[in-house]
Amino acid sequence: MVSSLNRFRFKQPRSNNGWQRMQTKPFRIGTRGSPLALAQTHETRDRLAAAHGLPVEMFEIVTLSTKGDRITDRSLAEIGGKGLFTEELEQQLLSGDLDFAVHSSKDMTTKLPDGLFLSAFLPREDVRDAFVGRSATRLAELPQGATVGSSSLRRQALIRRLRPDVNVITYRGQVETRLRKLAEGQVDGTLLAYAGLRRLGMAHVPTELLDPESFPPAPAQGAICIEARLGDDRINALLSAVDDPRTHEAVSCERGFLATLDGSCRTPIAGYAQSDGARIRFSGMILTPDGTTCHRIETDGRTADAAALGREAGERIRAKAGPEFFLSWS
Repeated sequence: MVSSLNRFRFKQPRSNNGWQRMQTKPFRIGTRGSPLALAQTHETRDRLAAAHGLPVEMFEIVTLSTKGDRITDRSLAEIGGKGLFTEELEQQLLSGDLDFAVHSSKDMTTKLPDGLFLSAFLPREDVRDAFVGRSATRLAELPQGATVGSSSLRRQALIRRLRPDVNVITYRGQVETRLRKLAEGQVDGTLLAYAGLRRLGMAHVPTELLDPESFPPAPAQGAICIEARLGDDRINALLSAVDDPRTHEAVSCERGFLATLDGSCRTPIAGYAQSDGARIRFSGMILTPDGTTCHRIETDGRTADAAALGREAGERIRAKAGPEFFLSWS
């Protein structure tokens, strides 16, 4: 698990003369407008500026409201899934109004619009889920019948698996909104990505950090990605300076697993890969939404085969679970 907040290890700056001669106006970076999305975009901008020896003024941050941000009273599965957080940004990427866009990698659909791809990944943050309790400090210590709120089907299924006696409800909104609802007593506890809390300067908020062995993360959790146009060599050369190879390999493996299982916000899937530069280790889990049944898989292989390794793991776990298992996902 990588911690990078406020302690960036930048590559040596390149000469800025070439970029300043080529670029007479700021690069336009697209992002959602939430505090977390903006924190991730500022980190990306600062890394790019440092890597190329450019002033931050050479990067203009363009905020867009997405459907996923505007509709918060229903689950993502009900209103269309992950693409709701990216559609408006991708439209402006394709039109050329944006040069690139910054996202949470776990928000990305496994099939991107034609002409777009994930060009770079920043060094990954801590992948663990964080429990925030109002009265009990640990998930295991919640009283019987307590209410836990989460918008993630993976988290909901894992909570039900570990604590079938608690009431799990759908609970959406920005980080600050969820914490406010918790303080008001609407729920007894909630779960958030620890990476997001760290990026918001809220590392002190969790009352428990959950072990990724018993509570495995979502594929690509903790990783910031940069989406760009295929064939835009100038922009992709700019972005390559901040691409972290080990994160890129790990997330490619996890997204391969997700794609094979047709992963979306309707499917409880966990997956975590770790690369050492030569080899990659992957562990994955699929669950029924009620948490009563799960299947695990572990595998390893060459980092050069990261995406294929993830796809193979998805095929193996699908065969292991059998067709009946997936009926509960529909």
